[in-house]
Amino acid sequence: MPIIIRLDRVLADKKMKLNDLADQIGISNVNLSNLKTGKVKAIRFSTLEAICETLDCQPGDILEYVHDEE
Repeated sequence: MPIIIRLDRVLADKKMKLNDLADQIGISNVNLSNLKTGKVKAIRFSTLEAICETLDCQPGDILEYVHDEE
């Protein structure tokens, strides 16, 4: 998949645990974990906005496009 989720890197930079982020943005740990591991096919803009607001980052810090060479 050419879109890579970098949420784990941003969480580490901000020294925040996944559970703490889930509590602050009002999303379940399971759903946030699935997002972090790239097991989702979509993300709501409202969720992305809440993550960026809480982590004080930009969407590009979390989502990265990598050209698929197939």
